[in-house]
Amino acid sequence: MSDSVRIAAWNVNSLKVRLPQVLRWLGEQEKAKKPIDALCLQELKLTDDKYPHKELEEAGYFSLAAGQKTYNGVAIIVRRSALAPIATDLETTFLKPIRNIPGHADEQQRILAATVCFQGMQPIRLVSAYFPNGQSPDSEKFAYKLNWLKALQTWLDSELEQYPRLALLGDFNIAPQDADVHDPKAWEGQNLVSPQERNAFQSLLKLGFQDSFRMFEQAPKAFSWWDYRMMGFRRNAGMRIDHILLSEALKEKCSASMIDKEPRTWEQPSDHAPVVAQILK
Repeated sequence: MSDSVRIAAWNVNSLKVRLPQVLRWLGEQEKAKKPIDALCLQELKLTDDKYPHKELEEAGYFSLAAGQKTYNGVAIIVRRSALAPIATDLETTFLKPIRNIPGHADEQQRILAATVCFQGMQPIRLVSAYFPNGQSPDSEKFAYKLNWLKALQTWLDSELEQYPRLALLGDFNIAPQDADVHDPKAWEGQNLVSPQERNAFQSLLKLGFQDSFRMFEQAPKAFSWWDYRMMGFRRNAGMRIDHILLSEALKEKCSASMIDKEPRTWEQPSDHAPVVAQILK
């Protein structure tokens, strides 16, 4: 039995298109003896009835999904062999599931939370989150984003009281610092880096979360998203907008955090790369 679990987030920008990449990545991590025990997906872009439960189960994974036609959608995938003996099916694997922010009316599928029992450790509350993009600071979508962020913070405050071992994983659509932007001057005042969004990110940290990536020394210009246009990836003109935030209880157990750029080099890639954190048992 491994002495840690590895949890990850990946905006796949259409699971229908990207399922082969997801299965390939999970398989390669397994072969390298660095299996991903829980993977939170964003931007499924498919409805629940089209979700590939069968393909993932055949590969050794249970999953819970909150889908939506054309846009959004989130999922939590867990490796069956990493689960505690009590987890034998979907109902016993994903405990106390929550879909969307309670009390916050929203048709967009952006939040999925569940408690998972891994072998040899206390349960972990996983939250797969796809934060709104916001479009631009003068748009209605930006106002929606700020309102959503406020509702998220209020809800997470109460979640942390119930579940001290909580990880918030996903595409935050926020680059928290200038170090997370390839050209801070060019992006100044724009969506994803505005003071309002960065303040909201800091408010999450003040709840007791830690940005797992920044707990460790990292190479400069480390990004998780690159625009498809203008050879963004080749020029490393990217941003770090995909994050794994850990509660105080999990922060103490985190031994590593990284971005895996390799899947971004594959054919028909998502514009995002997976981000990973390792939690000791």
